[in-house]
Amino acid sequence: MIILSVLTSTLFLSSPKNELNNQYKFMSEDIITDNGNKTDTATFATGCFWCTEAIFQELKGVIKVTSGYSGGSVKSPTYEQVCSGNTGHAECLQIIYDPKVISYDELLEVFWESHDPTSLNKQGNDVGTQYRSAIFYHDEEQKQKAEHYKQKLNESKAYDKPIVTEITKFTTFYSAENYHQDYYRTHGSQPYCSIVIRPKVEKFEKVFKDKLKKK
Repeated sequence: MIILSVLTSTLFLSSPKNELNNQYKFMSEDIITDNGNKTDTATFATGCFWCTEAIFQELKGVIKVTSGYSGGSVKSPTYEQVCSGNTGHAECLQIIYDPKVISYDELLEVFWESHDPTSLNKQGNDVGTQYRSAIFYHDEEQKQKAEHYKQKLNESKAYDKPIVTEITKFTTFYSAENYHQDYYRTHGSQPYCSIVIRPKVEKFEKVFKDKLKKK
């Protein structure tokens, strides 16, 4: 629980608004919620998107989670191309959320806890740059917060090894093929889901039970 205590002690980092804050917003998928709030966008890479899509979908304030690819050089890559490791993309999640309900700080808290940010280009049995840990920031404020928490976690030695998470300016997000979306919800009985994903989801639900949507 060291990680949670470090994050909690620095949660809601204040960062002055400035003209840079919207310079990357044109690529975000902002929408208006039913209660009239404008949403914001976060883009995280945590290894296989099947595993963590199910986690972020459960958070209160998260409107939409899309599995896809970011950080590469090939336009509109296919899953097979990304899996080759030659496109430069990472499997990632595009998260649309209501900042009036859940903050970017809280999403970062879940990000750090939902995968191993000290593992370079590898999560579990998935190996390759497409499985790297990465934060693709959409504005200067997101960048500052990501760098702040990464530094604090390293300084506190919350992990046995240094965090290798890449923090990079967001450029383009490509949605993955339809069969990748809502994977855990629609394939929960498959061995990969029951053996690999379900334990992660159940652990997450225990740690973040106060942040979950009502079922």
